[in-house]
Amino acid sequence: MAQQRHGKTALSIELAKRINGEVISADSMQIYRYMDIGSAKPTKEEMDGIPHYMIDFVEPSQRYSVADYKVQAEKCIEEILKRGKVPIIVGGTGLYINSLIYAIEYSETKIDEEYRKSLEKRVEEEGLDKLYEEAKEIDPEAMKNISTNDRKRIIRVLEIFKQTGKTKTELEKESRKEIKYDYKVFVTNMDREKLYERINKRVDIMIEQGLIEETKKILNLYKEFPTAMQAIGYKEIKEYLDGELTKEEAIEKVKMESRRYAKRQLTWFRKNENTTWLDMSKPVEENLDIIMNNIN
Repeated sequence: MAQQRHGKTALSIELAKRINGEVISADSMQIYRYMDIGSAKPTKEEMDGIPHYMIDFVEPSQRYSVADYKVQAEKCIEEILKRGKVPIIVGGTGLYINSLIYAIEYSETKIDEEYRKSLEKRVEEEGLDKLYEEAKEIDPEAMKNISTNDRKRIIRVLEIFKQTGKTKTELEKESRKEIKYDYKVFVTNMDREKLYERINKRVDIMIEQGLIEETKKILNLYKEFPTAMQAIGYKEIKEYLDGELTKEEAIEKVKMESRRYAKRQLTWFRKNENTTWLDMSKPVEENLDIIMNNIN
């Protein structure tokens, strides 16, 4: 290989070369512009000539829903197939993946601006934890995959219930349709201790690469607090910049939240019985062979 690569990026690039594939990101952070270090976007060098889609195209201040992702990702899938190539969806945002493999039709419930403002006000006055617990009582299934600091998705669960009288989980089950694609799901995993060690090291590397400076730059670009800055990594660094945490506390919090997120991701993907698990402590070639045996 021309350069050293690790993890799912390396695997997806080598797979794309083998099967004439192109990559569509399913990462809810990599869609945002300027958020390069904290979202671990693959660099041009790492892409190694393989086209990538759904990366770096949304303003951090913009609201971007799963329904938006589904529409745009499906367009990318169709375009790739028309050119006789194979779409490879890469990323760990379970909601994005499910929108494609379960063909969920997301009916855009009209936003009640007054109710949203009242929820935002409650977050400021009562704290996000209170709303998280309310959302958990309403829709425990959906909340299994939503972080306690994911303000946007917590509020959305409450909004959906108020507007439709049904939970987000109920609406998704009702709208699932037969998928028109033949697909295979592969999930990367490794020994829990090694995984957490890798996550901790990756956070340290992000800090070295300039995550604090990147966060400052984004905050300076926008008058209002951008939606995307609620993401793990940026949220904690903002707390440090606001004097709420020391630098060391912020870094430790990023590590802790990243480990929790990885645990939720694995729980999410275990629900799909058709999943093939790949051990990322093994060489790329070995995992490639497993994938090739499953798709041929």
